[in-house]
Parts: sequence; C-alpha cells; structure tokens
Amino acid sequence: MTTAELAGTERRVRVWFGEHVIVDHVCEPASAARFERAMQQRFASLRVTNEPARFLSSGGAG
Repeated sequence: MTTAELAGTERRVRVWFGEHVIVDHVCEPASAARFERAMQQRFASLRVTNEPARFLSSGGAG
C-alpha cells in the first residue's frame, strides 16, 4: 500500500494538553474509534481528536 493510499484509510488520534500533543497515535479507523474512547475515559478533562492521518513526503535529497 502506498503512502497516498494510507492517507485515505488511516486515522490519527491525538490527546491535547492545551496546545501540546501528549499522545499521537495512527491506526486503522476501527482501532482509532476504540483508542479515542479509551483516551477520552483516561484523560476526561483533555481534548481528544480523531482525524484522517496526513503523511508528509520527505521532499527528496537535500
């Protein structure tokens, strides 16, 4: 599977402490939904986001 294909299927779950990400987890959509619920329970007072994962290319030799 290519990076472009992964970008369409993978999800990124993050836990935020203010403007700082303290957890950043990329996985399949079903796993992401379970992980998001677990993080919401564990970190009830913090913001938890579940978004499509976006992968950046390395940009070539430099």
